[in-house]
Amino acid sequence: MATISDVAARAGVSTATVSRALNGKSTVDPALAAKVRAAAAELGYHPNALARNLRRQETAVLALIISDVENPFFTAIARGVEDIAQTAGYSVVLCNSDENEEKESRYLDVALQERVAGVIISPTGRSTDVSVLRNRGTPVVAVDRPLPTEPGDQVLVDTRRAAREATEHLLAEGYRHIACVTGPEGVRTADDRLEGYRDALRAAGITTELFRRSELRSAGAREATSELLDAAEPPDALLVINNTMAIGALEAFKARGIRAGRDVGIVAFDDAPWTTLVDPPLSVVTQPAYDIGTVAAKLLLARIGGGSDEPTATVLEAHLVARASSRRTP
Repeated sequence: MATISDVAARAGVSTATVSRALNGKSTVDPALAAKVRAAAAELGYHPNALARNLRRQETAVLALIISDVENPFFTAIARGVEDIAQTAGYSVVLCNSDENEEKESRYLDVALQERVAGVIISPTGRSTDVSVLRNRGTPVVAVDRPLPTEPGDQVLVDTRRAAREATEHLLAEGYRHIACVTGPEGVRTADDRLEGYRDALRAAGITTELFRRSELRSAGAREATSELLDAAEPPDALLVINNTMAIGALEAFKARGIRAGRDVGIVAFDDAPWTTLVDPPLSVVTQPAYDIGTVAAKLLLARIGGGSDEPTATVLEAHLVARASSRRTP
């Protein structure tokens, strides 16, 4: 296995210059840095991330701060992050912010104090602030939702387009009075999916929209769905923005003797394992949660390794899986 000394000898420079060049330091002449990188590539040399962390007094640990550990979408992201981190010699500490900005802030403080090598975070809302970490040089990657205050590395899904596709599917099935059960204002995914729902209605020439906001949990969605179903003009279909909220919506259906598809159509985001076990099976917008985790972890490790400082935005696609809950039956 090639060492930093081998690279230095091949490039005709000192080991200190190799270190600075491979870490992207601006003090190295660009031509010399290119020569060092070429020598490293020829020899197959890769910097030892764990040793570098020790020199920087950082731990070989990544912090993953997710919004809701009970939501299978976020646990799938966590699995993707861990699989990549483990192969690179890093451990992952899982932190559940519980959609609580104060709790999230405390976890960010812990990440700073424990000198973790990097942070992957699903921001809770408009006030998430990672500037202290970035000022210390700790790389941060946002997943699912972008950071609200500053640009940075992020791995997202085009859920506005996916929500439009799901609403268009309901319209194609003959539903016309479609409602959206979404999350709190200021949560980017909740706002984007509501806009996607609106996009589909506008394109169909429907001027009346119907939606309710609630917490991103089953209890809140149950209450929101109940309000919609008990209205003087109840909806004939629902778009629900995550699978945890879909449980609450289905509970509201059951309490009123409503059968999905036959009485009220329903599509929800995320293909949780239980969605094929209910009767009828639930139509879903499936998101590449595991891939979000792997892409984010690879990006974070590249930053830890001294990659480019230019922010990287990766947007993945979601797609509709239509099942019986959104197919109108006599």
